[in-house]
Amino acid sequence: MKASCAGTLESGDIRIEIIPGGQGMKVELHSSVANQFGHHIKSILEATARQSGLDDCVITAVDKGALDCTIEARMRTAALRAFEADPDFYSLEMIK
Repeated sequence: MKASCAGTLESGDIRIEIIPGGQGMKVELHSSVANQFGHHIKSILEATARQSGLDDCVITAVDKGALDCTIEARMRTAALRAFEADPDFYSLEMIK
């Protein structure tokens, strides 16, 4: 596994960086709506990371108003890049 990132800092998007190693999963969220939606955004990041096979890493996310589907897509892309995998590597069952 290697460090990776996905997304932009444009409005309506989220930039996610994954750094391997450590003592389990740690999620750092920077968002102007963290007070209202921070717990929800973190739960999406954590669930998608676990589904993608990430266990020991630091996930740093800078949210600019991304929708749930965008958060999940960016997390999956960052995970694929972290494992340097071809998207066809994952079965459809794993992606669900």
